[in-house]
Amino acid sequence: MIKVIRLEDKFALFTDLWSPKIVGRVDDYDVKIVKVQGELVRHDHKDEDEFFYVLKGRFDLELDDGAVSLGPGEMAVVPRGVAHKPSAQEETWLLVFESSKIKHTGDVMSERTLTQFEEI
Repeated sequence: MIKVIRLEDKFALFTDLWSPKIVGRVDDYDVKIVKVQGELVRHDHKDEDEFFYVLKGRFDLELDDGAVSLGPGEMAVVPRGVAHKPSAQEETWLLVFESSKIKHTGDVMSERTLTQFEEI
C-alpha cells in the first residue's frame, strides 16, 4: 500500500539536531529528514553520494574548493569522496536522500555521530 507522508507532521515529532530520521525508503536508499543548526564535523563518504534539499532555513557546505549555500527550494548533491563540513546559522530543515549503508559522518567520529538512524 502506498503511504502518504506529510513532512511537516514528521518534523513536529522531534526537536533534536543533526539526527536524521528515516521517513521512507527507495530501493537501497533512505529518505530522511533532519533539523540542523550549528556545525557538523568535516567528513566524507568514500562510497556514497548525498542529496540535500532545503525545506526551511539556510544550509551551508564548506568544501575544499569553496562553499555552497542553499536556501529553501534549493538542492545539492555532494559526490562520494568529497570532504564537506555542513553548517547552518539558524534552525534549518532538510530532506536527505542517501544510501541505506551510509555512515553518518563517514570515518570521522564526533559527539554528534550516529550509528543508527531512527525511523519515524
